[in-house]
Amino acid sequence: MRIVLPLMHRRRHPLVQALSLVLGLFVIGVLMVFGLVVAGVLMVGGALWLVWRQWKRGGLGRAARQAREPEVLEGEYVVVRHSRPIAHH
Repeated sequence: MRIVLPLMHRRRHPLVQALSLVLGLFVIGVLMVFGLVVAGVLMVGGALWLVWRQWKRGGLGRAARQAREPEVLEGEYVVVRHSRPIAHH
């Protein structure tokens, strides 16, 4: 069983070759411009989202951080000494 794929024959006319080259370059250019536009929109949207998130958290900069009360971590701690065994309850 043999698989035979049809060969792509190159067009022999020079005008057709030039037109296909120009068309291919045009398609690649359009795709690149579209990709750059999408990347730009994503970057601007991400920056706006970060600014919005910081603004909702209470501002940007040192003055906003100093105005808040310090956050305190509360908990129960046990001092473990290696000299004597620990009795677990």
